[in-house]
Amino acid sequence: MELKALIIMGSKTDEPVMIETKNWLTWFGIEGEIFIASAHRTPDKVRELMMTAKEKGFGVVIAAAGMAAALPGVCAAYTSLPVLGVPLDGGLPGGIDALYSIVQMPAGLPVGTLAVGKAGARNAAVLTARIFALSSEKVKARLAEFQAQEYKIS
Repeated sequence: MELKALIIMGSKTDEPVMIETKNWLTWFGIEGEIFIASAHRTPDKVRELMMTAKEKGFGVVIAAAGMAAALPGVCAAYTSLPVLGVPLDGGLPGGIDALYSIVQMPAGLPVGTLAVGKAGARNAAVLTARIFALSSEKVKARLAEFQAQEYKIS
């Protein structure tokens, strides 16, 4: 089984935060591919990415957005893969608007919501590793190493 996570963000300006996700995924032995597509500016691109994610071998979607933060919910609407939402700062102080937008999904459209910013970006990788560890001994071993070494994610 290929271990791949699709990392999607609404803007290139989100990349400095979301590169944390990609770096930690690499540490766990999981491939992370970054795409820039906006729920508001390029909704057709988001739809296409989600509709083809499974056939391209992705097992998890990590979607990051700030302000109205519609991206994770739109992703969840177009795929049955687990979608992890990372709220980003950019609107109200502390990214609270993005957090509320992502966590308030309607029943039937779940998005696993993480912390705002870098902590959420890093935890998205750890949670992805936990998901893949259910079926991958390689990731399970790396996750055990991560926990045994008490890696600090700060």
